[in-house]
Amino acid sequence: MTRLLLSGAAAGAMGWGIRGQYGHETGAMIAGLLVSLVIVSLVRPWAPAAWAMRAVAFGTIGIGFGGAMTYGQTIGLTQEAALVGNWLALRWGLLGLAVKGGLWIGFFGTCLGMGLGGVRYRARELALLMLALVGMAAAGVWLLNGPFDPAQRLLPRLYFSASWYWRPEAIDLQPRHEVWGGLLLALAVLAAYVGYWRGDRLALRLLGWGVLGGALGFPVGQCLQAYHAWNPDVFTRGWWPGIDPHVNWWNTMETTFGFVLGAAVSIGVWRNRDLVVHDAAPARSDDTGTATSERTLPSSLEWAGLALHVSALAMAEFTDVPLLGRYADVSLLMGVLPLALVTEGRWAPAVIALPVTLLPIAGKTMRRLVYEQHAIAPSIGWLAYLVIPLALMCVAAWWAVRAPRDEEADGRAVRVSLLLATWIYFGLNFAFFDYPWPWAAWTTRTLHALVFLACAVVISLPPRR
Repeated sequence: MTRLLLSGAAAGAMGWGIRGQYGHETGAMIAGLLVSLVIVSLVRPWAPAAWAMRAVAFGTIGIGFGGAMTYGQTIGLTQEAALVGNWLALRWGLLGLAVKGGLWIGFFGTCLGMGLGGVRYRARELALLMLALVGMAAAGVWLLNGPFDPAQRLLPRLYFSASWYWRPEAIDLQPRHEVWGGLLLALAVLAAYVGYWRGDRLALRLLGWGVLGGALGFPVGQCLQAYHAWNPDVFTRGWWPGIDPHVNWWNTMETTFGFVLGAAVSIGVWRNRDLVVHDAAPARSDDTGTATSERTLPSSLEWAGLALHVSALAMAEFTDVPLLGRYADVSLLMGVLPLALVTEGRWAPAVIALPVTLLPIAGKTMRRLVYEQHAIAPSIGWLAYLVIPLALMCVAAWWAVRAPRDEEADGRAVRVSLLLATWIYFGLNFAFFDYPWPWAAWTTRTLHALVFLACAVVISLPPRR
């Protein structure tokens, strides 16, 4: 358990710490991917690679749903200069972070449990379920996150962002529209369906561990940043003056949050490892109740779905098409197609978990270094930051699907996927950080690059035989 706890916490810390550079939904999927890979590689190291990648894909997709929530102004309640010393605002802000963090990681735990457990879901079933959750989310926003009319200073009763309640004198306040109420209702419906309708005990239990990890991790991480904002004099004494200028306290919050969520979900899986089943019951081939071999989508349909999802994802991330931007903002809607593909697809689990998850991260890194900073020639930048990383992930996905089916080959395929993902994401973030080598002049990114390096080393330690 110790190895799983340390590796899971390190994966969460590095993944969530890197997430901040790349955005909400797709950035969060880094942490989901790394933590899920660590868990399957240590809890069931010799399980079939197809099962392992399906579980990893479920967790990776699930952690993206919480990215729809706004939280910057919630953090502001705990550390904004005008509110420093206001204990009520601090407590309210930390409560808001606990709510949002619990919902965010609650979805991760639930989806990971759906992939790890013995209940076999079907593509049509999950597509319809996800569409229902989109509707529930809309209802939840209407019920709990309304009314919202900043022009009239009309905000919801339960509101965790900047408001005139805390700053009645502010004239330039720009309150954000919160959606946590929608995700709360959607998560409750998801829990009822998988836990009570389908009897998926592992999904229900990991939901609880996910909520615990998120509800603790987000406010605990922010307490560190808020302490720095509330007590600046502390950091002018002793050894702090030499270190404080090089600490990115926002990234410290994110890394701490990731550490706690990774540890919590890893503990949850370990305590319920008897429910982790890698030979799940086969899906039914028709409505007669006759069980057949494991069902897969037709190859043409699967690849058409993958092409559609990748196209929509790439255009939403790298173009300004309003409709696609709105599609990406509704994170539950964006999860309908990939979850359906992962459930019954042969290639989709590995492809979505590895190269597709990497695509927006590699693309944003390349765009920043090549077109925004002009730090490298386009031909070299495209090759180094986009083509080669994606090619490596495609090879890993191919190996996970096509490797000889025996325990040693399966375990090696998952292990190699974990190592590749760990070091590719570390390398891309290191480049995004402008290569903060420790022997060069230190910046606020140097210390965190060293922390991520330590996390990557822990994740990469060989498993015990």
